Amino acid sequence: MPTRRDAGRLARRVAIAVVQLWGAATLCFATLHLTPGDPVDILMGNQALVSPELKDQVRAEYGLDDPVVVQYLRLLGHLARGDLGTSYQLQRPVWGALTEQVLPTVQLAGAALLLAVLLAVGAAVLVPERSRVARAVFSGLEMVAVSLPQYWLGILLITFLSLRWHLFPVIEAGTWRSLVLPAVAVALPIAGTLAQVLREEMDTALAQPFVTAARARGAGALAVRTGHALRHCLVPATTLTGWFVGSLLGGSVLIEQVFGRPGLGQVALTAVTNKDLPMVTGVVMLAAVVFVAVNLLVEASYLVIDPRVRRDGT
Repeated sequence: MPTRRDAGRLARRVAIAVVQLWGAATLCFATLHLTPGDPVDILMGNQALVSPELKDQVRAEYGLDDPVVVQYLRLLGHLARGDLGTSYQLQRPVWGALTEQVLPTVQLAGAALLLAVLLAVGAAVLVPERSRVARAVFSGLEMVAVSLPQYWLGILLITFLSLRWHLFPVIEAGTWRSLVLPAVAVALPIAGTLAQVLREEMDTALAQPFVTAARARGAGALAVRTGHALRHCLVPATTLTGWFVGSLLGGSVLIEQVFGRPGLGQVALTAVTNKDLPMVTGVVMLAAVVFVAVNLLVEASYLVIDPRVRRDGT
């Protein structure tokens, strides 16, 4: 059962999470206000047909004529209540617009994460530690995967697997086939990094006395790796996976643009282009909340994965 020390540790993590969310909101606010361009000018369109009086009226309606400090405090107050505001361009609540577009992004991120974990665990478990050739081949493949930018990998996949060999559609929303290439483009760099960490931890675990004892009892190589050594690799692998989950939103946004998929990618790009402050803030805060929530879950999972974390209190 979790102890008082565990509860205190988790409470500290929650406090840190609140600070992280505040930092994300503050950084987003500062960046948007330091970026050149007036959102009212973008919102009103043809400047020749808009009088200065109408601009001032619109600016007052959205509170953009208030001092920066007042705007900042108002933003924090709205966020504390879970209110993301109203989009300047869409003229509708930001939260509603995001929830309509978040499902395709979640599908892409989830498929990419599952594929990356399967590839990384497979590489760590199936590559024999005594086969120099196999280890060299997999190490080379991992380095290539890590080095490939996701958007460039996406373009390669479209060029060969869609346009040249016609194995997958370029754009075919609503089917599993349309998800394959974007998921592969997002997953391969993640799988390369995760596989490197898992194989290094696997090598360390295989050198431990408990593995020698398991082998002495007649356990086969695959049984030793999956039944004994793999669990000792899970803490660092879980930490890295949690970080990747938090960063998947950003990676998915970029890949969505390459493949023309619906989702938060188009929403984010349009909001930044139009300097739609509430919508940009909503996208940033959604990503920050996902990142913080996943990392809290990762912290809690340590207590289940490795009891030594609870004993040591670290």
